[in-house]
Amino acid sequence: MTFFRTATEVAADIRRGTLSARELTEQLFARIDASEVNAVVATRRDFALEAASKADTTSGGPLHGVPMTVKDAFAVTGLPTTWGEPAFADAVADRDAAVVERLQDAGAIVVGKSNVHHMLADFGQTANPVYGRTVNPWDHARTPGGSSGGAAAALAAGLSFLEYGSDLAGSIRIPAAYCGVYGLKPTPGTVPLRGFQPPGPPAELVREFPSTVGPLARSAADLRLALRATCDPALAPSRRSRLAEFRVGVVLDDPGCPVTDEVGKVLSDAVDAFARAGVRIREGWPDGVDPADQAEAFGFQVELFFAAQEGRELAGVAEQERRRAESGAAWARHFRDVDVFLCPTVFTTAFRHEDRHRYDDQVFWIAQASLPGLPAVSAPAGGALPVGLQVIGPAHEDDTAITFAELAADVVGGFTAPGE
Repeated sequence: MTFFRTATEVAADIRRGTLSARELTEQLFARIDASEVNAVVATRRDFALEAASKADTTSGGPLHGVPMTVKDAFAVTGLPTTWGEPAFADAVADRDAAVVERLQDAGAIVVGKSNVHHMLADFGQTANPVYGRTVNPWDHARTPGGSSGGAAAALAAGLSFLEYGSDLAGSIRIPAAYCGVYGLKPTPGTVPLRGFQPPGPPAELVREFPSTVGPLARSAADLRLALRATCDPALAPSRRSRLAEFRVGVVLDDPGCPVTDEVGKVLSDAVDAFARAGVRIREGWPDGVDPADQAEAFGFQVELFFAAQEGRELAGVAEQERRRAESGAAWARHFRDVDVFLCPTVFTTAFRHEDRHRYDDQVFWIAQASLPGLPAVSAPAGGALPVGLQVIGPAHEDDTAITFAELAADVVGGFTAPGE
């Protein structure tokens, strides 16, 4: 189906003239209007249709004519930047975030915005007083994750061809896993954060780590395309180009946050398939990495991030920064012997909206890449409900993780539309 194709495919067809950007954008708006998922919550139709008509008569960049959406938290000219807060409901932006500027320079048409959790304050759900609740396209009784839940749900439901979200504590990777799409948390500092803020004068973050922004998509190749369009500096090449060349570290379960049977089976089957394809597997955590300690240390880093923005001081910062540096060094040593590290994105599939069982433990697996500042892709690995495989790469080698996720789809399958 057209609405579940990749951005790469759509851009190629528009450039060739075999697909009309104007017709596609009109059809996409009709699909958004009819959707019950509540993923795309604000649109700029006149702007988008005019840009699409122009794309049909001109040539452009790698995302030429592709209609896409971005997370509500990014400033987009002519649209409100609400963060799900009623006080910001009428705060219409008069400028674009850096990410939006760069995506449009690459030819993309930003047609609207996807829903977020209120003030981005929940990594497990997406609901707010302005736009209401977003549901999971696989099962409307379940969460799409948060706070980029609208982004992941829009892709899974065929309401957008590319998305951009944010990941402080898993807000890209968790929704990607729950909705069965791809999501990248880049190496911190890779993509500029300008224009990713609540309404108000342009502001500089007092402390950026561990806040990141990155793409969500229906293919790993689309992640690469979006990252190349938005990143600073240029993207380093992948270490490997064939699946059988990869050396892969693996941990699929841990007493600190045991995975469910469903998640465990899907991921175990995936790793078995990789081994049959010639991937060299090395099991176990890196030397010097205690996953429970990493999860606890990352919790402090998140608290430190918010304290810095609020002008509060915390005790023990020097010790915590030492722990973060030691984590980064341990992972760097590990990546001398492996190219990527595989683990669950989260320990369960999407939970029902009212179910908060072991809710905070979702961050355990997220923390393993976040504390040391490593790039990480959540890739769909199969399952009756989507199961996310987290592909962690070496620092500043984002394309190594993306390339593994791209090649892995040939073995375990990539994105599938709900119900297919």
